[in-house]
Amino acid sequence: MSIARSLATYSSLVKLGHTVFALPFALAAVILATRYAPFTLGKLLLIVVCIAAARTAAMAFNRLIDRDIDGQNPRTRDRELPRGAVSVNAVRLLVLAASAIFFVAAGMLGRLPLLLSPIALGLALGYSYTKRFTALCHVVLGLAVAFAPGGAWIAMGAPVTLAPWLLVIGVASWVAGFDVLYSLQDVGFDRDNRLRSIPARLGVPGALVVSALLHVVTVGCLFGTGLLLERGLPYMAGVVLVGTLLGYEHAIVKPSDLSRIDKAFFDLNGYVSVGFFACVLADQLVA
Repeated sequence: MSIARSLATYSSLVKLGHTVFALPFALAAVILATRYAPFTLGKLLLIVVCIAAARTAAMAFNRLIDRDIDGQNPRTRDRELPRGAVSVNAVRLLVLAASAIFFVAAGMLGRLPLLLSPIALGLALGYSYTKRFTALCHVVLGLAVAFAPGGAWIAMGAPVTLAPWLLVIGVASWVAGFDVLYSLQDVGFDRDNRLRSIPARLGVPGALVVSALLHVVTVGCLFGTGLLLERGLPYMAGVVLVGTLLGYEHAIVKPSDLSRIDKAFFDLNGYVSVGFFACVLADQLVA
C-alpha cells in the first residue's frame, strides 16, 4: 500500500494523465513518417520512452522551480511539494533520472536524435522560467510539447520537409492556445506577483481572442500537413474533428463565465489529440 501511495503521489506530481496531450500526436507523426521511412516496433518503443522521460523531467522540474509560487497561489497550494507530500531532494533525483533515461533512449534512436536531445530537453525545462520575464511563455510551452511529434518524425528517419514543420507548428499553436485558456484562472494572482502571461497582459477578452487565433493556426497547419502528405478522407475527418472540438472549447469559455475551463482544458483537449490520432491511424489502415 505504501508503494502504491508513493506511485500515486509521483504520478500526480508529474500529472501523468496529461501525457494524453503529447503522445497521440507523436504517434500520429510516426504513422505519417512511414510514407518515407520503415516502421519498427523498436523505434516506436524508444520514441514512447523518450516522450515519457522528457515529460516527466519537465513536469518535475516545473514543480521544483515553482514550489514557492505554487505555495502562495490558492489554486495550487495543495500540490505535492508545497504540502510536503514529497521532498525537494526526491524531486531533484526524479528530474535527473528521467533526463538520463531520455538521453539514453535518444542515443539509441540515432546520432541526430542524440544531438538534438539537449535542445529538446533544454526547452522543456527552460519553460519553467519563462513566466518570470515574458508573456509568450505559452508559446514556449507549445514548442516544447511540439518537440514530441517533431522528434518522432526525425527518429523515424524521415526527411524534414515542410509537412513535419506544419505538424510541429500546429501542435505548438494548439498547446499555446489551450494554455492561454488555462492561465485565465490565475490572472489576478499573476498580476499581483509580477508573473507574465497573455491573460495578465491583455486581460480575459484579449486572451480569448489570442487563444482562438492560435487554434485557427492549428487547424490550418493540420490541414496543410494532410495536403502535403496526400492523406485521405479519414485524415481530413480528423482535422474537421479537431476544428469542431476547439470551436466548442471556445464556445464554453466566455469572459463572463470561466467556470468550464477545466472541462475545456482536460476533457476537450484530450479528445482532440486522441481523436486526431485515431483518424490518422484509420487513414493509414484504409490507404
